[in-house]
Amino acid sequence: MNIAPQTFDLSSRVKLEQLSSTEISIVKKVKSRIIKKDALKIIDIANKIRSHNPEIKVSLSCTNNICSKSVNLLEENQIKVNSNLIY
Repeated sequence: MNIAPQTFDLSSRVKLEQLSSTEISIVKKVKSRIIKKDALKIIDIANKIRSHNPEIKVSLSCTNNICSKSVNLLEENQIKVNSNLIY
């Protein structure tokens, strides 16, 4: 189920999906590769979500185009990466 990003004071361009009562996924459908700069933005989004409710787990749903450094950076910040979306 989709969630309105305004609930967490985020831009309307951010796509959020409720996976369970305790997990929210940030959805990124991009044709280009997700790089470190993008990962830092995703971490900022996750931190805003966690500031509203610290018990929520945040994950990223994206295509397979994500660099390994970005995956490591996201996992260090407790963001699980699901790279199974099809564009």
